[in-house]
Amino acid sequence: MTDAPLPRTQGTWAHLVYVLRANPVTLLAFGMFAFLIFCAVFGPAVVPYDPLATNAAKSLQPPSWEHWFGTDQIGRDVFSRVIVATRLDLMISVAAVALSFVVGSILGAVAGYWGGWLDSVLNRFLDTIMAFPLFVLAMGIVAALGNTIENIIYATAIINTPFYARLVRAEVNIRRNAGFAQAAKLCGNSDLRVLAFHIFPNALPPMMVQVSLNLGWAILNAAGLSFIGLGVRPPTPEWGIMVAEGANFIVSGEWWLAVFPGLWLMLAVFTFNLLGDGLRDIVDPRKRT
Repeated sequence: MTDAPLPRTQGTWAHLVYVLRANPVTLLAFGMFAFLIFCAVFGPAVVPYDPLATNAAKSLQPPSWEHWFGTDQIGRDVFSRVIVATRLDLMISVAAVALSFVVGSILGAVAGYWGGWLDSVLNRFLDTIMAFPLFVLAMGIVAALGNTIENIIYATAIINTPFYARLVRAEVNIRRNAGFAQAAKLCGNSDLRVLAFHIFPNALPPMMVQVSLNLGWAILNAAGLSFIGLGVRPPTPEWGIMVAEGANFIVSGEWWLAVFPGLWLMLAVFTFNLLGDGLRDIVDPRKRT
């Protein structure tokens, strides 16, 4: 005996509820994402200690009821620093992916719809970017411009732009001569309107999967830059910095300095990877029929 399919309902909210009910993994992913958002928004207000306050008398204490994640080499509470760092890491990730999404979508849509010399120039430009190891390219950009948060966002956006541009170009190129696009033209819509309101929405589902993956990659990229000293500067709480500082103490037995920030980083990346299928189903026009 098979389960009866869930009834389809109308409306954006009803569609969202339907997607979450139909896929328990998506519901779990959105729950984890909501938890990260809560930490990012309210974390600095609810943490038990000031993440920058030092106390040499309590340095390198293991996890306890007083300090859930222990303390670091200068007595700062690791739990408070991990929670507060969520806001900065999510901000870098979301800003970089949003910027690369917008720029890549515009470039890919224009090249895929009109083709010609625009398409050729775009392909050569993207080939140039992807010829470099992407993390090495991000290192070079940040090293040249300076290790500020803005430059980390720009560098991360640049290395992610080719993914969206190529994906949108392929989707638009396939659908520009489809029946629904031709019908929209016959109704008097301009090429720009057909591209923006008829073709591009059908390219969103695979792009949402790419967005979820790039959010995780962007967090790893920012943490990696901080780990090698090219990212956020100490003493700002940031997962990559905390892992880098804690790595020096693992040999001597203070494992909690690197493990807890690393686990939180893993949780964020895992959450974004799980979000992909749910975001695809939410924006897919075919799922609304």
